[in-house]
Amino acid sequence: MLDVIRSPHNPLLRPNWENAFEAAATFNGCPVKTGTGKAVTIVYRALSEPQFYEGVEIMLSVVGKAESKDGVSFAKTAPFIVPEESWERYGCEDPRVTKIGDTYYIFYTALSTFPFGPDGITVGLATTTDLKKIDAKHHVTHFNSKAMTLFPKKIGGKFAALLSVNTDRPPATIALAFFEKESDMWSEEYWRNFYDGLSDHAIDLSKRSGDHVEIGAPPLETSKGWLLIYSHIYHYGTAQQVFGIEAVLLDKKDPKKILGRTATPLIMPQENYELYGMVDNITFPSGAYIEGDDLHIYYGAADTTVCRATTPLARLLEDMLQPEGEIVFDRAKENPILTPVAEHAWEDKAVFNPAAFLEDGKIHLVYRAMGHEDTSVMGYAVLSDIATIEERLPEPIYVPREIFEQKLNPGNSGCEDARITRIDNTYYMCYTAFDAVNPPRVAMTTISVNAFKERRFDEWTTPVLISSPGTDDKDAAIFPEKINGHYVFLHRFQPNIDLCYVEHLVALDGKNFLPRNPIMRPRPGMWDDLKIGISSTPLKTKKGWLLLYHGVSSEDHRYRVGAALLDLKDPEKVIGRTDAPLFTPEMPYELEGIVPNVVFPCGSVIIGSKLVIYYGGADTVIGVATISLAKLLTHILKD
Repeated sequence: MLDVIRSPHNPLLRPNWENAFEAAATFNGCPVKTGTGKAVTIVYRALSEPQFYEGVEIMLSVVGKAESKDGVSFAKTAPFIVPEESWERYGCEDPRVTKIGDTYYIFYTALSTFPFGPDGITVGLATTTDLKKIDAKHHVTHFNSKAMTLFPKKIGGKFAALLSVNTDRPPATIALAFFEKESDMWSEEYWRNFYDGLSDHAIDLSKRSGDHVEIGAPPLETSKGWLLIYSHIYHYGTAQQVFGIEAVLLDKKDPKKILGRTATPLIMPQENYELYGMVDNITFPSGAYIEGDDLHIYYGAADTTVCRATTPLARLLEDMLQPEGEIVFDRAKENPILTPVAEHAWEDKAVFNPAAFLEDGKIHLVYRAMGHEDTSVMGYAVLSDIATIEERLPEPIYVPREIFEQKLNPGNSGCEDARITRIDNTYYMCYTAFDAVNPPRVAMTTISVNAFKERRFDEWTTPVLISSPGTDDKDAAIFPEKINGHYVFLHRFQPNIDLCYVEHLVALDGKNFLPRNPIMRPRPGMWDDLKIGISSTPLKTKKGWLLLYHGVSSEDHRYRVGAALLDLKDPEKVIGRTDAPLFTPEMPYELEGIVPNVVFPCGSVIIGSKLVIYYGGADTVIGVATISLAKLLTHILKD
C-alpha cells in the first residue's frame, strides 16, 4: 500500500483576517521551485470576505503569492494577479504555473460575469520572468474552460498544454493543445479551430460514468513518462460528492496515450481541515514538484486552506505501471455445502453467514438459519475436511432470548451473523441482534470450550448489548488474543469499520458500549464505496492481522470480499488493503436468492497453506472457497 504522508504542518496557508484579499480562504496553491535549493514560491487562490465590488456584493478571488525557504513555511503573502481586464472582471482563480526557459507561464480561471455562469468562465494567462511583477496578460480561451496548464518542456518541438473544456456545461472534456509558437496560446483563430475539432483533442481520464475529472497539478517529467496529478470527483453533482486526488502516467512523446494510473485515490478527505470548510469534502491537487526521491503534492483542502502531502516517487510509478495480476478465491466443487432443510421449520427458508473455527482437528460452523417466520437462529454443523459435512444438528444451538432480539414487528428479526473467537478456555460470540423495529445492534454472549464440546448449549451466557442504542451497528468480532493488555473489538458503525480497546469485558454491561474509532472507510469510485464491514474474526499471521471484509458498491449494490492487513502491535494501523475484490458473486446460488448478488463470509480458518472461507450465498445457502495464504499476504502488501 502506497504511503502518502500529510505534512504535520498542514494547513500550510490559512485565511488571514489581517489581509482583506485572503480573509475568507487561501487554497489551490501551485508551487514552483526557485533556485537550486529548497526555496519555493507558491501562487494560490485567495478569497475575500463579502464586499461591494463593481456594483455587486461578492467574495472576490485573486491570485496571491507567498515565499518559502523549505516548501512548508510560507511568508510574504501578497496579491499577485488581480482583476484588471474585462474578461477577468469578477475574479482570478486557481493558478497553475510552469517555467519554460526564462518565463513563468501562469494560467488561471478568469471570471467575466456575475452571477457566475459558463459563458463567463474562461482561461487567462499571465507571464513573468521574475515572479515579482506580471509582464503581460492574455485572454486565452473564449469558451467555457478552466484548469489549463503547460507541460514544462516542448513535445515534438511544440508547446503543449492540458485544459478542461465545458467544465460548467458537463460532460466536461479534458483536452490536449499544441502550439507552434507562444502567441498561439492566446490566438482566437487557434482556439476557434480547436473548439470546432474538440473531440480530436480529447483525452479520457475518467474511470466510470457519473464521475467527473478535472486537471490538477501541472505535469511533471519522470523517467517513466509525464506524471499528471488530477482530481477525480466521485458522485459528481450529488449530496455524496467527494473530491479525491489520483494520478495518471502519460507517454512522453504522445501524452494522449495513458501508460498507467493509480488504482485507488492517493488522497481522500479525511482530516478535519479537508472535511470541513468553505466547501466540505474536498482535496483538490493544484501543484506538485519532485525533490530527491519524493513527490510533494500541494492541494486545496475544503476550498479553504493550502496543504501538502508527500509520497515516494519510485514506488508510485511502480504501482502505476505494474500489471494487474488477478488473485481470487477458488470455490469448492461441492458448493453449496449447506442448504435449507425442508423438514426443519427453523431452517427451511435459508442457511447462511456461518462463523467457523477449528477445534480438535475439525471445522465447526455456527450458521444463521431462518424459517418462514423470518426469525434468525443459530444452527451447528461439523466438517471432517474443508467441504465434507460430518454432522449437522437437527435443532438450533442458539435462539433469541432477550427483548432486543424478539420480533416486535413482522419481518426479519433474531440473532444474525455470528463471529466466534476463542480466548483461553472461552468462546466469545458477537452477533447482530434485531427486533424488526430498532436499528440492529451488536450483542455478545460466551460459553466455555468444554460446555461447547459437550454440547451443553443451554450454558450460553445471557447476551448483553455492547453497541450504542439508536445506531446501526453490526459485523463485530473480538481479536483472538489481548493486545497491550486489552481486548480488541472490531465492529461496523455504518459505513466504516471501527476498532476499539476494552480493558475489562464486564465494563460492557448494557450501559457502557463500544466506542467509535474508524480505521477503514469506503473508498469512493471503487467496489467498496458504499459501505464496508468485517467478514470473519481476524487471523494472526507473520505479516500482520489478516482481516477479510465485505464491501458494497453504490454502482451495482453487490457484496464483494476484500482483505486488509493490520499491524500486529497496533491494529489500528492498516498496513495493506486490496485494491480489487478477491471474491465476487458469480455462481447462480450467489446471484439468485433471498438477497441476490451476495457473497458474505463470517468465518475463516487456515488449513495448511490455504485460507478457507465459509460464506453465505445470496442469503440463502452456504459455500466454501480457498486461496493461497502466502500469495494473498504478498498481494495485500503489494497493493
